[in-house]
Amino acid sequence: MMDATVYLLKFGCTLCPASLIDSSLPECAKLGGSEPIALHSDGDVVIGGFFPLHYVASKPELFIHFHSLLFVSLYHTAFHWMMTMIFAVDEINRNSSLLPGVKLGYRIMDSCDHVHTSLRALFSLISYSKTTRESSTCLNYSPVPAVIGLASSTPTRAVAHTLGPFNIPLVSYFATCTCLTDKHLYPSFLRTVPSDLFQVRGLVKLVTFFSWFWVGTIGATDDYSLYGIQAFSIQFGQQGGCVAFHLTIPTSPTVAEIQKMADKLQRSTARVVVVFAKDVHLLDLFLELTRRNMTGIQWVVSEAWMTASQLTTPDFHNLLEGTLGFSFPGVSIPGLKEFLLNVRPSPKPGMELVNMFWEEYFGCKLEFERDRSAVKKTVCTGSEDLSYTDSSYSDVSQVRISYNVYKAVYAVAHALHTFLNCNSTGPSGGLCEMHSSFTNGQFLQFLKMVNFTNQFDEKVYFDSNGEPVPLYDIINWQKDSKNEISFVKVGSYDGSAQQGQQLQILKNTIVWTTRQSQVPVSQCSAPCPPGSRQATRQGEPKCCFDCLPCADGEISNQTGSTECIKCPEYFWSDKEKVKCVAGEEEFLSFNDTMGIILVAITLLGFILTTIITIVFHSFRYTPIVKANNSEISFLLLLSLKLCFLCCLVFIGQPSWWTCRLRQTAFGISFVLCLSCLLVKTIVVLLAFHTNVPASRGRMLFGTSQQRILILCTTAPQIFLSTGWVLGAPPFPFRNSNYQAITGKIVVECKDPWPPGFYLLLGYIGLLAFVCLLLAFLGRKLPDTFNEAKLITFSMLIFWAVWISFIPAYVSSPGKFSVAVEIFAILASSFGLLLCIFVPKCYIILLHPERNIKKGMTGKNPR
Repeated sequence: MMDATVYLLKFGCTLCPASLIDSSLPECAKLGGSEPIALHSDGDVVIGGFFPLHYVASKPELFIHFHSLLFVSLYHTAFHWMMTMIFAVDEINRNSSLLPGVKLGYRIMDSCDHVHTSLRALFSLISYSKTTRESSTCLNYSPVPAVIGLASSTPTRAVAHTLGPFNIPLVSYFATCTCLTDKHLYPSFLRTVPSDLFQVRGLVKLVTFFSWFWVGTIGATDDYSLYGIQAFSIQFGQQGGCVAFHLTIPTSPTVAEIQKMADKLQRSTARVVVVFAKDVHLLDLFLELTRRNMTGIQWVVSEAWMTASQLTTPDFHNLLEGTLGFSFPGVSIPGLKEFLLNVRPSPKPGMELVNMFWEEYFGCKLEFERDRSAVKKTVCTGSEDLSYTDSSYSDVSQVRISYNVYKAVYAVAHALHTFLNCNSTGPSGGLCEMHSSFTNGQFLQFLKMVNFTNQFDEKVYFDSNGEPVPLYDIINWQKDSKNEISFVKVGSYDGSAQQGQQLQILKNTIVWTTRQSQVPVSQCSAPCPPGSRQATRQGEPKCCFDCLPCADGEISNQTGSTECIKCPEYFWSDKEKVKCVAGEEEFLSFNDTMGIILVAITLLGFILTTIITIVFHSFRYTPIVKANNSEISFLLLLSLKLCFLCCLVFIGQPSWWTCRLRQTAFGISFVLCLSCLLVKTIVVLLAFHTNVPASRGRMLFGTSQQRILILCTTAPQIFLSTGWVLGAPPFPFRNSNYQAITGKIVVECKDPWPPGFYLLLGYIGLLAFVCLLLAFLGRKLPDTFNEAKLITFSMLIFWAVWISFIPAYVSSPGKFSVAVEIFAILASSFGLLLCIFVPKCYIILLHPERNIKKGMTGKNPR
């Protein structure tokens, strides 16, 4: 299409007086064909109107030469809209409080829902204004203060773009495209119908409310469909929805194209289809679907054909019953029905459109029109009664688009009322001050600021973008008692309300497609049950997925979860992976098999030590007991008992006192045991290296010295353990590090100062090394019962156990690390007990003949 500015340069000069035109400018082009037909009424102020009375127009030739229009059937609904505008103008003229002393006129033209026809009508309107109002000098000062129109977004854009530079308001009653919100391109555009921006938001909320996330879309090639479908797809995708398919209906589709679209619709798994198109664009497709007897589709539609009566015929009942969608709020305008039924044709100029309607409505030819047509038709007088007919024209039960037309006319009237100072008490005496012209941009500003409450208690105003309050009714197509489709309101949408309160649905009143009782299901994949998550299939939309079970420690407690939720610390997923339960605590319990075995071995060691103690006490005066200081032997047996008993502290649930007692009891018991062995080793070495009974060596290492040495070697461990427990004591700790592997929480004693344990263990190792070294030096002393050999063997076992303990302890998880430490304690304790005391008990109990002094020195024959 030619740029609007170029268009105005070509045609605008025909609208200005010759005296204002530079002779150097090109001569104005003359419009081809006859002047467009108009319905007009003179007045002090004339407002323009454009309505799509026909939907077919010929293509322009070279943009400015037009063939004669080719009309098909007249659109009765649009004629209804046009007559509502005339009704509103007449009502205002009868109202003495609105525009007193001013008569409103109108000039209404057929836009044919076509860009070029709409522009031609626009220039005809302006030309008429110029020739009938001599006070007007050019387009900037046009006596047409505002234009009511148009119905479709594409021709509206062309007209709004043309009028914009001259600040002539264009108030649309049905053009909803979001593109018209751009005030840089369309500065003088306003509308009494909400922008599709709000309708799209409402449609997205509607389909997601019913959990329809897999839908198809259908649109036409006009701006209304293109912008609407694009916005819907984007917002729907942001809410997690997927568009299964999109069908674009050409302006003049072929049979093959219609069949291809029907095939795609029939094959799709999407059972919900969102439609952004006018009813005239859908007729061919719906006829093909009806021919195929296709049912089960839940149609969700925009306001473009939500209340279109031509789709409610019985042929479409099976296909379209249950349709759900948006419509503008409907009202019942008092007096409108009577006005519509009293319309009569007339041979007077300006009544051509009414005559055309009358002839087509009754299928006849008016008497005063017979001579102009060669077609033989039934003659009608013009007195036929419209009340006996039933069509969209005479249906005023709940007017919707007509109500938008009604509000647009009243908005212009209220703006004129303010613009003409009709409320003043000046010389005009309360009447309006008639202006000679509407200066550039003045009236547009008054119209933008209009704010009034109409007779239906609706507040009419425009926001900064020229938009009204976004209110919609949600309509459901239901069969009534007469087996006819009725438009039943089942909810509402208020785009200006707070989030969560915008959509109101009466779910129980909805009739679904094919009269099914449940909400229709439309999905590519069934929602994943609780305990699983969605895994999108590669190369497919996100709504097509597989269901994977949640991993251990994760849950999903809702149907259709896209992700599994990790359980909080110390919690774990249940068997069904639907809820987090308190994690099972794990520790070395007395009830565990391992715990029972370790307790049994511990008690065995303690009992065996007690039995040996009894045996030694019973034979405490025999040479084998007295030979190496029986007091040290009893102290050693006591320390071994403590070593065995300290294992019990490691078994059971860790507590405040057991955590402090564990390593302390273990460290002190073993140091006491090793101190006794160290003293024994030293005594053996001194006994064989000092042969004189009263020698200096025996005096220096007597009983008192032995006690002091034991005390001195044990004291550092006591101090270290006490300082560790007081300064950084171990405490019960729930360790969740192994929860991902075992699903259990390990309850253990945590050492806030790990060096404390290794210092304790290191000191034990130091004493064990000294004992081993001294015992190794005395292993070959000439004695029948050389205790140094036994100590050497016990220390070797001790070292082997504890060297193996360190890597096993570090690598063992959870309660097994505790079991490893207990095993090390038991193994080393049994090693000392068996290597040192069992051989002596063997002699005491089984070979008492060797339990003599000579037998101990090797001088007694066996």
